[in-house]
Amino acid sequence: MTNQATEPWIFDFDNHYYEAEDAFTRYQDRSLRNRGVRWVEIDGRRRLLVGGSLNSYIANPTFDPVAKPGALYDWYRGNPRQQTIKDAFGELEPRRAEYRDRKSRLAVMTAQGLAGTLLFPTLGVGLEDALRGDPQACAKVFEAFNRWLDDDWGYRYEGRLFAVPYIPLLDPVAAAAELARVIEAGAVAVNVRNAPVPVAGGYRSPFDPVYDPFWGLAAEARIPVATHAGLDGYDSLVQMWEPGGEESSLFRSPLRGIVTKGRAVSDFYAAAVCHKIFDRFPALRFASVENGASWVPELLHRLDDAATRNPGYFREHPREVFGEHVWITPFWEDHIDELVGDVRVDRLLLGSDWPHAEGTREPADFLTESLNGLSDADVRRIARDNALDVLGIPAV
Repeated sequence: MTNQATEPWIFDFDNHYYEAEDAFTRYQDRSLRNRGVRWVEIDGRRRLLVGGSLNSYIANPTFDPVAKPGALYDWYRGNPRQQTIKDAFGELEPRRAEYRDRKSRLAVMTAQGLAGTLLFPTLGVGLEDALRGDPQACAKVFEAFNRWLDDDWGYRYEGRLFAVPYIPLLDPVAAAAELARVIEAGAVAVNVRNAPVPVAGGYRSPFDPVYDPFWGLAAEARIPVATHAGLDGYDSLVQMWEPGGEESSLFRSPLRGIVTKGRAVSDFYAAAVCHKIFDRFPALRFASVENGASWVPELLHRLDDAATRNPGYFREHPREVFGEHVWITPFWEDHIDELVGDVRVDRLLLGSDWPHAEGTREPADFLTESLNGLSDADVRRIARDNALDVLGIPAV
């Protein structure tokens, strides 16, 4: 295998930045006022108002201090010291330069053995839900965010850093327009939420024909659509069992984790197949990011069952359709050697979640923790080649 220390070769499909304080405000339409994102000071702490309400998705949205990368490594590996998640975070540290500066990040990537990486939001994946009742404001907020993202990180910086724009689907016309804009600006992937789309009086499938201009453009441009974990709106399910609780990024009740784990992403891809989005757009490609992979075998079993019980409904077997169109980043703690019995090796991607506490301490730890037992050829596919294939970019 290529020497990581001297020749960076890994492509990490799931890295993160910690947003600058003006990430949502630098380009925000001033006419939004309280309908958008604003900073306020409460009891001496800087907090965010989103859509006029105090937002609690990230308790410390200034990100200083922050948890050390991989701080929850042991907690996710069975919690041998029987710690609460709060204790497992350990001592926080000052924010590092590479969390906000792309030149510093490139230097760290080289030391880590990374040739390239996708960059996803930390705060950004949790704000769409707060704006679900105001599609126009939500579209403007994330257009402004994506402009900041291109400024500070770049959609193709030095051919190694690929920041991923976030596009809400609340307004289908605005979503298609923003997709066209970021494609023109050079984005190699975009991110949408694993969720049904809130509309007046209820919800709508994101695969309803009203969204076909968005999916059609993504297919035509051959730009993969990522569905990175975030605040997916499934808190309403938990409220049936635990009324009065509020969703947050990490701190949740035991039942909340059980009810929601793998639920939104599994439902999303079940709807994609059953609502025949790939019949309409055969070139469309998805990448499930930071949702793990433990949900996949059960979903495939249910798709098998759906095909058996509904003869003639599916043009192609839904298991094969899923396998052709969906790439997946397993969690580092998933049993990937067992997963390959259900998922094609050429559809698996390395995603370390660095520098988040839930991820690996270093991106290359994914190789030794998760890919043991696989052939060198399969390791290279998962850790590099599959990412280049789905993104359609040259070797980095």
